[in-house]
Amino acid sequence: MKFRRSERLIDMTNYLLDHPRQLVPLTFFAERYDSAKSSISEDLAIVKETFEARGIGTLQTVPGAAGGVKFFVKVSMEKAKPFVDELCQMIVDPDRLLPGGYLYLTDILGNPQIVQKAGRIIASAYADAKIDVVMTIATKGIPLAYAVASQLNVPVVIVRRDSKVTEGPTVSINYVSGSAKRIQTMVLSKRSLKEGSQVLIVDDFMKAGGTVLGMVSMLEEFNASVSGIAVLVEAEETEERLVDDYLSLVKLSNVDLKEKKINVHEGNFFTRGKL
Repeated sequence: MKFRRSERLIDMTNYLLDHPRQLVPLTFFAERYDSAKSSISEDLAIVKETFEARGIGTLQTVPGAAGGVKFFVKVSMEKAKPFVDELCQMIVDPDRLLPGGYLYLTDILGNPQIVQKAGRIIASAYADAKIDVVMTIATKGIPLAYAVASQLNVPVVIVRRDSKVTEGPTVSINYVSGSAKRIQTMVLSKRSLKEGSQVLIVDDFMKAGGTVLGMVSMLEEFNASVSGIAVLVEAEETEERLVDDYLSLVKLSNVDLKEKKINVHEGNFFTRGKL
């Protein structure tokens, strides 16, 4: 079936968005649309220009006989700022404060549009990094982890507080909760993570960073390494933070549980940028 150019551009755009960071040979598109490679190259130039102008992402051309194109999500600081400002306005509500300085975020993490936008922003910071899998801990960070993973085209691994019979043999470690200073346990199925994997850790909320540090320790059991750490919200702590190298979209400061007051402002994404 012969496609018109308008049809090719729509279908090509949709395919690239659905397959981020995957090398797509020009021959694939040429055969898909029964078109010459020269026509496909012209189409891809239009798609690339539109992606970059609209802040959607970019196309990387890989030369050679086995080459092709790869789509990478890219969100500029200018595009990210209005969303993060809106997120801050949602979070600043003092009714969200929970005992221990935590926040009620379930409604935000249950909103697909918000989670997808946050996932794109986080993924854009790691689009060029070597990442084999996104890791999170059950349960509230799961939607965000999947949103990030979908933009990086990698699977999600979920660390749990206790073992499940459906997960088979597991690895279990003890870690110290950074905020409560309690010994806690986390487990991960042996089949869920390949040895030597490059892992991006994603979580919804971080105080001192004990849970994140626990996940880092878990990776050591699999001889895996950390490609990055990203959180939706971080709480500014007076005590020493257990994790230094991380990215956040929103930061809490001056949390007063008695008066139910919090200051909310943008996280370090805007000062650290591309990692």
